[in-house]
Amino acid sequence: MAVSRRITLVLLALAAAAFDLAFPVFADGDHVVALTESTFEKEVGQDRGALVEFYAPWCGHCKKLAPEYEKLGASFKKAKSVLIAKVDCDEHKTVCSKYGVSGYPTIQWFPKGSLEPKKYEGQRTAEAIAEFVNTEGGTNVKLAAIPSSVVVLSLDNFDSIVLDANKDVLVEFYAPWCGHCKHLAPTYEKLASVYKLDEGVVIANLDADKHKDLAEKYGVTGYPTLKFFPKGNKAGEDYDGGRDLDDFVKFINEKCGTSRDSKGQLSSEAGRVASLDALAKEFLSANNDKRKETLSVMEEEVAKLNGSPAKHGKIYIAIAKKILDKGNDYTKKETERLQRMLEKSISPSKADEFIVKKNVLSSFSS
Repeated sequence: MAVSRRITLVLLALAAAAFDLAFPVFADGDHVVALTESTFEKEVGQDRGALVEFYAPWCGHCKKLAPEYEKLGASFKKAKSVLIAKVDCDEHKTVCSKYGVSGYPTIQWFPKGSLEPKKYEGQRTAEAIAEFVNTEGGTNVKLAAIPSSVVVLSLDNFDSIVLDANKDVLVEFYAPWCGHCKHLAPTYEKLASVYKLDEGVVIANLDADKHKDLAEKYGVTGYPTLKFFPKGNKAGEDYDGGRDLDDFVKFINEKCGTSRDSKGQLSSEAGRVASLDALAKEFLSANNDKRKETLSVMEEEVAKLNGSPAKHGKIYIAIAKKILDKGNDYTKKETERLQRMLEKSISPSKADEFIVKKNVLSSFSS
């Protein structure tokens, strides 16, 4: 049985690797292809022209360019003759060195079938870069508007959103002319995108220059000011943490009980409930009659839960009932089925659903 399980895990790993090789990996908001040392020449210099941004995660100019480049990627995503891509030069130094990159960001155009780049020297706006790509690639693509995941607050909706006792809300008080606010904007947009599927979490902003009374009410004296309004404290508390995406994600996960990484993917802890994990282990080690008793205890425990834990608790109960009906092999077969589904093109919400169930299934593994 152990050998069979190891073989299954190896096959799943190989399938996942093959999947990664077969399809380009998208970065940011799924509009820009993230290239690596192993994939660069598989994507660039092939049967389409490619615009590549060579960047560093810590680079201020790169962060400023990010929303413009993302808009560009969204606009050209359906253009089969053009690839919009980027390379993290901190992680893939060899590629960046090979193409003469000495500063960040460096943007280069690679014609169809060529690995001899032409450096882009124009303005770093989506409009200017799109005009360049259309000229070089022979396309006529119009820029697309990317819907923001940040909730825009005003005097009319502030109280109904921020003071909602069922929501954890992070608010950025900003001014349109503020340089630090502009610098934070792409990171804040990514943060909102990370949590866009979490109904209990809201990432919002307020133009404090336009709504001075609201800003004064909450003691805002400089920009940007970030305040967190958790379910249990609608007076608000200052956010004094770091302003990198990872810092924000760690804060939200700790404060809101969420389990996401900086790419918006659920972690292996998502959906798990400690008290139910213990009962799942007890259920698995018991005989059939004892399992029915443990299931009853599990149902009583779930009835005490609220919010997301209560929702996830129902998954524990459903799995326990399936094991009673189908036997211990159910967890292995169902996990493999979910893995196959995750390797297909599915919606983010459906992927979340499958990942949570896989995580709960793992608590029933011996």
